[in-house]
Amino acid sequence: MRPGASFHQMWRELLPVGRSAATGGYRRHAWTGADAECRAWFREQAEARGLAYETDRNGNQWAWLDGSAGAAGDAVVTGSHLDSVPDGGAFDGPLGVVSAFAALDELHGRGVRPDRPLAVVNFADEEGARFGLACVGSRLAAGQLTAGQARELRDDDGVPLPRAMERAGHDPDAIGPDPERLARIGAFVELHIEQGRDLAVRDAPSGGNAVGVASAIWPHGRWRFDFHGEANHAGTTRLEDRRDPMLTYANTVLAARKKARLAGALATFGKVAVEPNGVNAIASLVRGWLDSRAPDEETLAAVVAEIERSAAERGARDGVRVDVTRESATPVVEFAHGLRDRIAARLGGAPVLPTGAGHDAGILSAEVPTAMLFVRNPTGVSHSPAESAEEDDCVAGVRALADVLEDLACP
Repeated sequence: MRPGASFHQMWRELLPVGRSAATGGYRRHAWTGADAECRAWFREQAEARGLAYETDRNGNQWAWLDGSAGAAGDAVVTGSHLDSVPDGGAFDGPLGVVSAFAALDELHGRGVRPDRPLAVVNFADEEGARFGLACVGSRLAAGQLTAGQARELRDDDGVPLPRAMERAGHDPDAIGPDPERLARIGAFVELHIEQGRDLAVRDAPSGGNAVGVASAIWPHGRWRFDFHGEANHAGTTRLEDRRDPMLTYANTVLAARKKARLAGALATFGKVAVEPNGVNAIASLVRGWLDSRAPDEETLAAVVAEIERSAAERGARDGVRVDVTRESATPVVEFAHGLRDRIAARLGGAPVLPTGAGHDAGILSAEVPTAMLFVRNPTGVSHSPAESAEEDDCVAGVRALADVLEDLACP
C-alpha cells in the first residue's frame, strides 16, 4: 500500500460510528453501543494484521506485534482512545489509534523488523463523558484510581461503572492496578490532534509544521459547585424575597472567566444541572462543573480559590449556600526530556510545545517514559464537530509516528 492508504481506509470505516445525524458530532461514550462498535473495530484491525489481541483487567484493548508482549521493560507502545465527549469531533482520540495501525503498516511496507515488541492500545473511557472522570482506563492501570473509587462512579442515570462494564461483557471484579503490564513498556508515544493553533500559526508564512512534539501538560482539574437555594413560583415570588441559586451560579461563571484571564489560566463551566428545572419555577439547586487549567499548580490553586471565594460572597448576598467538591486533579506533567528530545531530533527539529489538555500519556508518565506527537489543527477547534485536520497533515503524522517507532524499536 502507498503511504497513508491504510489510514484512509480505516478512517472511512470508523467515521460513521457513533455520529449524530442531528449535530454531526460524536457520542461514543464509554461502555455504550457506539463504544462497543469502536472496540469491535479495534479488534478487527488487530486480527487483520495478525497482531495478538487482548483486553486487560480495566477494559483497555491491546494489539501486540508478533504476539510478544515483552517482559524486560523494552516494549514500545503507541495508541490513544476511541471514546468521545458529547458531540465531539472525529479526530480527538481516534486519530491516534488509526495512525498507530497505519504506522505499523508503514513499517511493514518499509521492510522494518523491530528488535523490540511493538503494541497498539485503545484506552477505555479517556474523555470521562459518561462517568465524570477522565482517563479511567489508564488511571486504573497506573493505580491512580482505586477499584473502590471506580465502583462509586455513576452516570447521569445512576448506572454504576461496574454495571455498565458488565453489561458490555467485561468483568468489573477484575479492575485495578496493572503494574506487571506497565513494567513491560519501555516507551509510550501517543499521537493526537493538536487542541489549539500553535502549529497552525507558527511560521505561518512558510507553511508551518504539520507535526509537533509535546513538552508538558498543564495541571488541571474538575470541581463541582452546588448552589443551594429555595424553590418557589416564578410568577408570584417578589425579587427581593427570592433565594435564587441561578443568580449565584451566573455570577460565578462570569467571575471564573475574569479570574482566569487575570492569571493567564483557563476556567470553564461547561456542564450544568438544575432542579426542579421548570420554566416557571425558581430553582432549588443549580449544580455546575468547573474545569480549570493553568501553567503551574500554584496558579491553578489560586484561580480556583478565587472562584470559590467569589461564589461564596455572592451566595451570601443571594441567600444561597455554596458547596464545592473537587472531583479530579491532575498535576503538571513534564514528558520525559530524553525521550522528547530524541523524538524532536528524529523528526528534524520538530517544534516542542505545551498543551492544556489532559491525555492518557500524561497519566502513564508517572509509571513509564511517555511522549506525544501533535498533528496540526488548522482552526484549533476541538471537542466540537468542527474539529478538523488536513489529509496531508494526517499522512505526515503517520509517517512521523512510523519514524519514531522505527527509531525506538530498532535501536
